[in-house]
Amino acid sequence: MRILVVHNRYRSGQPSGENNVVDRETGLLADAGHDVELFEKRSDDIEAMPMAAKAAVPLRVPWNGRVRRELRQLLERSRPDIVHIHNTFPLLSPSVAAACADTGTPAVATLHNYTPVCPPGTLFRNGDVCTDCVGRLPIPAVAHGCYRGSRAATIPLAVSTAANRARLRGGNGIARYFCISAAQRAMLIQAGLPAQRLAVKHNVVADPGVRRTSSGSHVLYLGRLTPEKGIPLLMTAWDELAASGGIGVPLVIAGAGPLADEVTAWARDRHDVRYLGLRSPADCAELTARAATVVAPSAWLEAFGLIVVEAMAAGVPTVAPSHGAFPELVEDGITGLLHRPHDAGSLAEALRRIVLKTAWNRDMGVAARLRYERDFTPEVGLERLISGYREAIAGRLCEPV
Repeated sequence: MRILVVHNRYRSGQPSGENNVVDRETGLLADAGHDVELFEKRSDDIEAMPMAAKAAVPLRVPWNGRVRRELRQLLERSRPDIVHIHNTFPLLSPSVAAACADTGTPAVATLHNYTPVCPPGTLFRNGDVCTDCVGRLPIPAVAHGCYRGSRAATIPLAVSTAANRARLRGGNGIARYFCISAAQRAMLIQAGLPAQRLAVKHNVVADPGVRRTSSGSHVLYLGRLTPEKGIPLLMTAWDELAASGGIGVPLVIAGAGPLADEVTAWARDRHDVRYLGLRSPADCAELTARAATVVAPSAWLEAFGLIVVEAMAAGVPTVAPSHGAFPELVEDGITGLLHRPHDAGSLAEALRRIVLKTAWNRDMGVAARLRYERDFTPEVGLERLISGYREAIAGRLCEPV
């Protein structure tokens, strides 16, 4: 199969799960013998642009006619069987779907977040879940400056969300949208996107090659240090545990982000917390395999939760909130524990139980690995990806869920 992958890469200095998913999928396809071509733009290139071109970037977020022409010319030359669209912000725009329609090329798109219904894509504002723009014009997003705390920076995204909503509902030349969880799909249907074009295709992760062999030596948080990822909640819960005598293992935090200074100050001079900063993929795999549990205390409605599946692959149970995609991924009491969202006491109690009940913890780790092997291996992902491509090429609509 000839496949053209379309993606706007996030900045290299910012860890990106989406970049990793795209790289993983293109590698899987190529290794399976498919002919994969990339049509990419890189956000890193914005910095080197002339001032006039840089100033024009926000204006082209809703629609980039130049990219439409460029992609159309490529499609006419290479004639792929299908186009797979990923992120289009900020240098591509939804016009890439129009280029596919121009040439009659079947296209699918993975929706990695909630950008079709929320300009910043997070459904998160002021430390809590926000659905003010779901199913309506994204005026609240502009009023609150939801993207980077800036009304000016939010306007291009809001215009794009509003201007392309009708195209999304009509298909926009895209035969099938891949949602990365059933929870995300349900939210998008609530906002008016066509259910018959929305399929659930979970992300997958490679086998890390290392698994847990003991009860684990620490609780691990691995990811971006941002409010929506629940770092403030985790610090509060850990302080509660420390005040009651602790749970016998330290909290290890690995990652980077805007709350790094706050985490550094909080962890300083504590024997029960270690902040490691940003680590290599190999280091992260080793840290995961030595964890008693991996904690993902997200305050926002995660559309997937890659870290949970990475922990499963290493045979490690997880603790996560009972909202967003996590109830699909974490079988409460079987592969991990779910806590009440935004509730530090509930999170602290879940961490206490999962660490101190060591036999139960080991059983959950075994069950987590079995769940990974059933649903989240690269082989499973490749099969579902190719199946989705073939159904889109054939024009078959999604089965009701």
